[in-house]
Amino acid sequence: MDTDNRPSFGRRGALIGAAGLASAGLATAGLAAAGSAPTARADDKRRSPRTHPGRVRSGLQRLADHGYRELAGEKVGILTNPTGVFDDLQHEVDVLQADPRVMVTAVFGPEHGFRGTAQANDSEGSFVDDKTGLTVYDTFELSGRPLADVLQRSGVDTVLFDIADVGARFYTYIWTLFDTMAAAVLAGKRVVVLDRPNPLGGRRASGPVMRPGYETFVGRAPISLVHGMTVGELATLFNAEFLPERVGGPVDLTVIEMDGWWRDCGYGEDGLPWVLPSPNMPTLETAIVYPGSCLLSGTNLSQGRGTTRPFQIVGAPFVDHRLAAELAARRLDGLAVREAYFAPTFSTYSGENCVGIDVAVTDWRAVDAVAYGVALLSALRHLYPQDFRWRNEGTEDDPQFWIDNLTGSPLVREGVDAGHPVERIVASWTTELHRFAAVRRRYLRY
Repeated sequence: MDTDNRPSFGRRGALIGAAGLASAGLATAGLAAAGSAPTARADDKRRSPRTHPGRVRSGLQRLADHGYRELAGEKVGILTNPTGVFDDLQHEVDVLQADPRVMVTAVFGPEHGFRGTAQANDSEGSFVDDKTGLTVYDTFELSGRPLADVLQRSGVDTVLFDIADVGARFYTYIWTLFDTMAAAVLAGKRVVVLDRPNPLGGRRASGPVMRPGYETFVGRAPISLVHGMTVGELATLFNAEFLPERVGGPVDLTVIEMDGWWRDCGYGEDGLPWVLPSPNMPTLETAIVYPGSCLLSGTNLSQGRGTTRPFQIVGAPFVDHRLAAELAARRLDGLAVREAYFAPTFSTYSGENCVGIDVAVTDWRAVDAVAYGVALLSALRHLYPQDFRWRNEGTEDDPQFWIDNLTGSPLVREGVDAGHPVERIVASWTTELHRFAAVRRRYLRY
């Protein structure tokens, strides 16, 4: 999920981070109306009266509370990773496989793998799990008919999806969900999604909306960079808005909703333990800045993989003290920046001394991570014009800039190259964000 600088596969290329520990509750047929105000950040004006932290009950916990009735009589395959845990941190595959009320016959592994041992742009492959004896089918980089064939071969009736997201479009677990839903249509299977919290909250959508022609595994459909939705809400949006066009119809979908989650809940206020959704998403603080600092995956900068603070520590050998000074002078809302010196132990610039910044979250609700990312790119382009480079997945004659896949259009790259102010670049996607906000609010459940 946390994209690296290895060669990707054309526009389909490398993947990026996934996470956000979560929660859910039994599905209801109706969709709650919600008011995503059409502003540059598409703020959701609706507010829950809840003002204090409390424990959310995840979709997994709600499913168990009701005796797994949604899975009765069906062969179940579980698509999950280390985040698929109960409140007491027991993994759902271990628990459900041992419960006579559920017939678990297969497991499906996403990027980073079912047990979470693989790094970015990699998986654990297919294998028989030593602990449960279940066959784990590798789904990484599979979509369409090849993925449908895997679902058929597994013999399952229903795919149970339970993976925590981190709220950024280019975190690939939501597209694993999208691809699985599409493949389930082709294979005649049912999908049950166990909802979990979005660690960024759900008040607003922000950032550029992906445009046609930029479909990759870091964005299959036109949603905003920070979508402000839960995986259950995204599943209903995908099913109604995009699957009929892609595969001829919706999938047989059930969403088990959370209980106790509210749209302004985030940054650990759900009372649930944090489980790393991918190897380079160690903390909730990482998830807050990730939608901005991960944009450096589209450049020749280190995103901090190989340090103890990935996506918070970023830099390069050609950077100096001026980067920290410029970003500190901008007084970025909700963030504090310090000068940092580091040598990554793996990934970009492994073993080389780098200079850059270490960003800390001081007020998570005030953070606009996309604006931070644009400010970071703008500062780098301005301060180091001879060294800063966009990552090109194509050729010199036919460039395919990875930053365009991450942001979903050329807007950010072209604005940064032209030296436009950060505020002008952020404003450039306002119209597209308004349109997405109108679609988004039809599918909000909380």
